[in-house]
Amino acid sequence: MHEIFSFKKMKHEDKKWIKKRLGESNYNGCEYCFGNLFIWDSTYNQEVADYKGFLIAKALVENRVGFLFPAGSGDLKQVISDLAAYCANSGYPLTFGNITNDHKAVLDDLFPGAFFYTENRDASDYIYLRENLAILAGKKYHAKRNHIARFKDNPDWVYEPITAKNLDECYEMSMEWHKKYREVEDYESYQNELNAIRLAFEHFLELEFDGGLIRLNGSIAALTMGEQLNSDTYVIHIEKALPHIQGAYAIINQQFAQRVPEFIKYINREDDLGNEGLRRSKLSYHPEILLTKFDATLKPTIAPKMP
Repeated sequence: MHEIFSFKKMKHEDKKWIKKRLGESNYNGCEYCFGNLFIWDSTYNQEVADYKGFLIAKALVENRVGFLFPAGSGDLKQVISDLAAYCANSGYPLTFGNITNDHKAVLDDLFPGAFFYTENRDASDYIYLRENLAILAGKKYHAKRNHIARFKDNPDWVYEPITAKNLDECYEMSMEWHKKYREVEDYESYQNELNAIRLAFEHFLELEFDGGLIRLNGSIAALTMGEQLNSDTYVIHIEKALPHIQGAYAIINQQFAQRVPEFIKYINREDDLGNEGLRRSKLSYHPEILLTKFDATLKPTIAPKMP
């Protein structure tokens, strides 16, 4: 048997070709940007391959191997067939994690009846119209506007972009937030999140992230950061605010949305990981799209063998 995929650990130097492949597909799931892949790389034990014009990303989670749906351009059917053969010879099924309905349609067209699907509600992305988050117009955002008004009752507040000058201060605030306010039900996931945040701040400039913060009486009360996801969508990776300060979350959300370029139509605020409080909060902003995610697994009777 010959190895047809040259998987390797992802490095920052891979950004150029990976971003090219992601841009060619223009997917709207939050997984499909270099920043997300990079900061969660070690958590998911990822390896990547540049194969026949596609990014192939392999992850190992709880001793199960899964793949990102291929991103790029070329003969997708052949690439998936090769990947199925690779998995069959490796002794595990071909599984794509967190695929969308669009991906399902492609799989069902290329391989009718070959995959079975399991919905993963906790991984669904919340996607909003940028204009709605920036303006908060109408009755449905009345409570959000009230929270912001109460925050602004204290005139000593200011918005700042995150730069090299305040990056360390932002990281310290984020770590303090985790110590005080993060509910630790799963210690491993807690550590994984801390590691992803550390990488986001350490490589903020190299990853070309954007970010903003709110100061209240000179101290950071809230911060956020993200990057452009595709041609019309921006994705938020991190958002932290001091929960005892009324309106801190609402104002950083609005102020940053106002500064996202106007050609961006949507803001993807990622998933809720099954956290009920986070789910209520994200639903309260009235997403334009709740991007349903599925796991797709090739039926064992379908899997081919490599020669």
